Amino acid sequence: MNKLFLAWGIGFAVTAILVPILIPILRRLKFGQQIREVGPAGHKKKAGTPIMGGLAFMAATTIAALVFLPQNKEILPILLVSWGYGLIGVADDALIIIRKKNDGLKPRFKLLLQITVTVLFIWYRLAKVPEATVIRLPFTQVTWNMPVWLYIVLLFFLCLGTDNAVNLNDGLDGLCGSVTMVVALFVTALSVKYGAGIELFSAALSGALLGYLLYNSNPAMIFMGDTGSLYLGGFVAASFVTLAQPFMILIAGFIYFAEIVSVMMQVSYFRLTHGKRIFRMTPIHHHFELGGWSEPRVVIVFSAITVCLCIVSYLGA
Repeated sequence: MNKLFLAWGIGFAVTAILVPILIPILRRLKFGQQIREVGPAGHKKKAGTPIMGGLAFMAATTIAALVFLPQNKEILPILLVSWGYGLIGVADDALIIIRKKNDGLKPRFKLLLQITVTVLFIWYRLAKVPEATVIRLPFTQVTWNMPVWLYIVLLFFLCLGTDNAVNLNDGLDGLCGSVTMVVALFVTALSVKYGAGIELFSAALSGALLGYLLYNSNPAMIFMGDTGSLYLGGFVAASFVTLAQPFMILIAGFIYFAEIVSVMMQVSYFRLTHGKRIFRMTPIHHHFELGGWSEPRVVIVFSAITVCLCIVSYLGA
């Protein structure tokens, strides 16, 4: 428990110290948010808010990981996968800043880079982890030794889907940070329960996200950008795979998948009906926002749902 509190404290302290240092630097460099024309009208006032704030909690969790890595080798693949996706976000944000418009990496090239990271992670799991294909089934005491081909397909779609779903969740002040902080605490509890050895990294991330939320809660002084959201997506995906609970992510991470499924439904319905919509706007947090909910209310409700689902998931793990 002492190590858990230390990891949490390192994550919180480093992020809380780095962000106020980072904000003026990003402002001087004019690394500001570009607001989409199709987004909610109320978001236009956020134009120019510094982005790439994810660098702070990336640095904080990396420092914590390096402190504990000698005794907890299981942390390394989680860290590398998170950084792999996070660096894609760095490139995406950098191009948005350089071009001065909300147009970063080409979608196909961005997806190709994400596929590359995903394939490397799958290769690591199969080559280096004994019984990697043995997974736990939620709410049962049953384990399933999946066929290798099915395991590869599962991880491929789970990792890509999760990373992009977490990215979509980052659309309101404090939303992605709050939801993922809860998920990180759940991962910590589950890792302790299973003896998986990744709890110090997830504890550090939960502390780092709290430190980040001191500056990202409404009204936000800084945004994490794709830098931070893709890093968090990598953490979430790699953690649940490492815990051998890949299906549990659909429950504990329900909010993430509600975001990405809402986009898929909206786009499909729009095309089929030649212009009609199911939701006011997607991802779904904008639907509630345009329905009159304030940003803090959406964040509180979505975070509360995540807390409840994580408790249910823990009881069924």
